Amino acid sequence: MTTHGFDPKRLQRINDVITRNYVEPGAIPGALTMVWRRGDLVWRGTSGVIDLARGMPMRDDTIFRLYSMTKPVTAVALLMLMEEGLVALDDPVSRFIPGFANLGIYAGGNLGAFLSAPNIRPMKVVDLLRHTSGLTYGFLNRTNLDAAYRKLHIGEANSEGGLAAMIADLEKLPLEFVPGEMWNYSVGLDVASWLVEKISGQRFSDFLRARILTPLAMHDTDFIVPASKRERFATCYYLREGKMAVFDDAANSTYAQPPQLESGGGGLAGTAKDYLRFCRMLLNGGELEGARLLSPKTVALMTMNHLPGGRTMTEMMPVTGAFNESGYAGVGYGLGVAVTQNVAATGIPGTAGEYSWGGAAGTYFFNDPKEELIVVFMTQILFATDRIKLRRDLRSLVYGAMTESFAGAGA
Repeated sequence: MTTHGFDPKRLQRINDVITRNYVEPGAIPGALTMVWRRGDLVWRGTSGVIDLARGMPMRDDTIFRLYSMTKPVTAVALLMLMEEGLVALDDPVSRFIPGFANLGIYAGGNLGAFLSAPNIRPMKVVDLLRHTSGLTYGFLNRTNLDAAYRKLHIGEANSEGGLAAMIADLEKLPLEFVPGEMWNYSVGLDVASWLVEKISGQRFSDFLRARILTPLAMHDTDFIVPASKRERFATCYYLREGKMAVFDDAANSTYAQPPQLESGGGGLAGTAKDYLRFCRMLLNGGELEGARLLSPKTVALMTMNHLPGGRTMTEMMPVTGAFNESGYAGVGYGLGVAVTQNVAATGIPGTAGEYSWGGAAGTYFFNDPKEELIVVFMTQILFATDRIKLRRDLRSLVYGAMTESFAGAGA
């Protein structure tokens, strides 16, 4: 028996492998996986718990910190404004943030005494969405500029002054490289959320709620988790000396209050069901159940490789092994999402044109338009050492359960 081109027994391997290889050894606290194809949820699996101390089992309506899976939502918000003629991808960012017009390129020094060289190419809006802006992230721990981001708490939810203060700090710092020359994971989507505020005249969270979350009936997705939903909120862990330790306790979480900085790069929390609705909207060409957010052509633009020269992330990273949520070769980057270019180079079954991204706590999704397939995976453990391996296993298991390919065996 098959279900929309899947063997149900093979699909069950997903839960078996996740439980045996990741949950039981203590690599992750629990997991929720959803597989959607051709208009139906064809498989759902849960394993482990949402809170170790309380022994609360994983449930379908668990709320997770999405972290960087917020980025595609922010990209959609900005592209909606593009469709209204209010912003263009090739606009210089300085059109909206004048202080970005004179940013130099890092040439040495430390915070308070940075040396910089002149910039020969302005940062464009597209650079923010594809991580070629010259901005960085403090957690990367690679350069003196990363260290400055950490000291200034750039992009952090508890940063006083919110997005406006973050922009003011960035105006005082050099860029890591000339925009467009490298791919470096960054706060670019946080800057994009500030652009959404400036262009729309709305607070970023208000724009998301009114224009994306409510129309898509994503009722459990927001920057806060109210008390009425707290029992469904997963505790977030991290690995300390090889064992799980609490990073953010759901019962006493920072998500109980609105953040000072509404991060378009990583601030949302939500359910797998909600995120599946967002993915369905994209897979359906920008519309879901009568709510149209984007045109099919804009979704196609969002989900094609935008890296200069058709290169991949690994080809454009500043150093070998630099951080990204994809973790393997053969993958380019679109507008807020990774895009598979060369299936053979990834070393995993898949389809050219898939798009995906993940979050710092292990969450992950991928859409395969040619196979009419969506996979949403949720867990809650920060920067787990096995997260890339788990995503590889997940993709191999999902495609390994497929008995019918609509894209063709060679796609």
